[in-house]
Amino acid sequence: MTEAAIAIRDLCFAYSPDIPVLSEVRLDVWPQDAACIVGPNGGGKTTLVKLILGLISPDNGSIRIYGQTPAAARRRIGYVPQYARYDACFPISALEVVCMARLGSTFSGRYSRQDKQAALDALDAVSLADLAKRPFTALSGGQRQRVLIARALASGGDILILDEPTASLDRESEQQLLGLLAELNKTMIVLMVTHEVGFSSTFFKRIICVNNKVYVHPTSALTGELIREMYGGDLQMIRHDHRCCPEGHQHD
Repeated sequence: MTEAAIAIRDLCFAYSPDIPVLSEVRLDVWPQDAACIVGPNGGGKTTLVKLILGLISPDNGSIRIYGQTPAAARRRIGYVPQYARYDACFPISALEVVCMARLGSTFSGRYSRQDKQAALDALDAVSLADLAKRPFTALSGGQRQRVLIARALASGGDILILDEPTASLDRESEQQLLGLLAELNKTMIVLMVTHEVGFSSTFFKRIICVNNKVYVHPTSALTGELIREMYGGDLQMIRHDHRCCPEGHQHD
């Protein structure tokens, strides 16, 4: 049986003793999995990602990435943050942005020939190799997002985590992004934090619902409704192919 790439067991985390953020989390992410992480603001989505990245440590329980701690397995994960802060006047090319993923790969502090080739290969993977020398600020929003994905790929990992990557994209750019993720998913795990379940459920294989606790469901199609227990209102809802247990589940 295939071993889980990411295995989380009995995880609990709180920023303060009186405010638990995640409780009793059990989650398996499998090789070449594709899942979107959904839930209300404050439900723990970003905290779960930070724990997987090793930026914070759980109060209880464990996280293993290919059998290693998150800190030891950090090079296996490429991360695309929700907001990329940059100075619009800073003269940096698309290639130089991608090369940032290779910082620390050598003791000299300079990018090697291998680093630059890895960056070019990553840009080629997102169909932007011809814009390698273009100033980052001269690119469209969708192109910038693809450059940031290329930066994540250039680290050489086989897990890609994206936090709200479609927040500032138009509909056409969203569809192009999903097409790119579908292609990348042929060789790597893709996890994406999103509120846009409507379009993403056509690509993702599973929905990870996070609201203090974590529940995982397969996805097939939308019903036009939303998980009231999760969001506390009428939005859109994922249709679950089957119940996780005979009793189903309820979100606390």
